Amino acid sequence: MEPSQKQPNQRAFVTTQWTMVLAAGGNDSPSVRNALEDLCQTYWYPLYAYSRGKGISPELSEDLVQGFFAQLFRLKSLKRVDRERGRFRSFLLASFNHFIADEYAREKAQKRGGDVSTFSIDALSAEERYALEPVEILTPEDLYERRWAMTLLEETLGELERYYKKEGKVDFFAVCKDTLYGTGVGLSYAALGGKLGISESAIKMAVMRMRRRYRSTLISKVHDTVGNPEEVDDELSHLMQAVSK
Repeated sequence: MEPSQKQPNQRAFVTTQWTMVLAAGGNDSPSVRNALEDLCQTYWYPLYAYSRGKGISPELSEDLVQGFFAQLFRLKSLKRVDRERGRFRSFLLASFNHFIADEYAREKAQKRGGDVSTFSIDALSAEERYALEPVEILTPEDLYERRWAMTLLEETLGELERYYKKEGKVDFFAVCKDTLYGTGVGLSYAALGGKLGISESAIKMAVMRMRRRYRSTLISKVHDTVGNPEEVDDELSHLMQAVSK
């Protein structure tokens, strides 16, 4: 997947989940809380993998992540975020490191937030995912960055799959999704078209449209995690580098 290239009107930046949270600066409104919870629900696992990569036990990692989000949902940390340069990826890791240091200083792990509503972590699933990570060759920081990028790409692919399912094109998506990353599936356009019963020219156009939709969806996902439009291309480049590690 190539990083984005600037196109006319591509940077018409709208309010996103993270910019909404940044603008609130600690205002505990339902819309801000929902936006923050949606982001954290998507990106909690990179923090868990980071904690495990630092040698912290599964049980304590789970408690740390849960306790961190319980604190974050009180929105106190958001008052300190630079409104112009806040990337959710960087903010989350820096805040989590501060939280870990505070917890170890108190010699206890904060539990699941008391009266603060937060989401649960499937600890078994988290450990199954962590067992597949290349922890022997990556630092905890690189593991966090890689898993963040992979999560974003997985979310993008999932949204694309839901779109084609809604359009009644499940077979097309299943056959052609591997072409999104430029690697193909070892089949020519003619062979892909043959599998779907459509012409080579038709499959070329359909794949081109799918790639454009994927790219647009990916850019939208990145929009949701940066503080201003000028950061989008840099963030995409960073994510692609993280995936390649």
